[in-house]
Amino acid sequence: MFHTISVVIPAYNEERFIEDCLHSVYQQDYPKEHLEVILVDGNSQDRTAEIIREKFPQVILLHNPRKIVPVSMNIGIKAAQGVYVIRLDVHCVYPNDYFSRLVQFMEAHPEADNVGGVCKTLPANGTPKAEAIAIALSSKFGMGNSEFRVGAKEIKEVDTVPFGCYRREVFDKIGGYDEELIRNQDNELNSRLKQYGGRIFLLPDLLIDYYARPTVKKCGRMFYQYGLFNPLVDKKLGQCSSLRRMVPLFFVLYLILFVVLSVILPKLTLWFAVPLLLYLLIDIVASLQHITKPKVALWLLCIYPVIHINYGIGYLDGILRLLFNRSFVAEANR
Repeated sequence: MFHTISVVIPAYNEERFIEDCLHSVYQQDYPKEHLEVILVDGNSQDRTAEIIREKFPQVILLHNPRKIVPVSMNIGIKAAQGVYVIRLDVHCVYPNDYFSRLVQFMEAHPEADNVGGVCKTLPANGTPKAEAIAIALSSKFGMGNSEFRVGAKEIKEVDTVPFGCYRREVFDKIGGYDEELIRNQDNELNSRLKQYGGRIFLLPDLLIDYYARPTVKKCGRMFYQYGLFNPLVDKKLGQCSSLRRMVPLFFVLYLILFVVLSVILPKLTLWFAVPLLLYLLIDIVASLQHITKPKVALWLLCIYPVIHINYGIGYLDGILRLLFNRSFVAEANR
């Protein structure tokens, strides 16, 4: 017996990726008569909506004038009729058995409330810069122990997964996406799910082709926003959602302290610089692993610090905004 599944996809200015994503959705081995695809367009200014109407008329196309992902997800979930809701991203291409694998796991494991796969991060284009960004986003030095990015050896229970399959009743129980969160909305939702006793599982052999941001500037801004919204997520949850996510904050605080102490006590600057020198050494070693592509290695030397420092600065900014009661309103960044 096949249950109807609702696939909810938020999109904003995605004319470059939308066709590949939807082709992979409709090439799934899950029975089409039990598949409902809902795409919520965030008032795109490009041809995203036009492409959907022309080439994928079977898609349920909804509109979100507020653009941001959590609002789009809530619109889609409200319209969903399926027993399961699968949250997808346009920047990805999914294996043909993605839906069936997720549903099979959910059917076999009634204790599971959400299940997802591992992101196989790919370059946005063929440039050394784009390749370096993709490598950084799937490396342990770049991402720490984020298992849905760096992979895992076995099926395991985790804190969050990307593009997961939820039981429909989960949203009736814990509510929908928090619409104040331009970033980290999935982390907050999954952390809230676990607070309610829910369980989340990662399937390590289920790989999703994810296309990274094409430029260092866009990558840096994305991680700044990830850091920015972390303190707000922690405040909403009433707890620290992950110590791992605080490491870049500590690094940025160290850099600030290093500059201050070096001015006050210049004779001790070398001692203060030891952690920074250690970081730079690790950065060099991690980058030189790709020395067979010298341009990629050179870009990696820059990209690792960009990710870590932007995340840390964003986190610090988020703390200050909470302390001084400042707004978290920001433009959606795609």
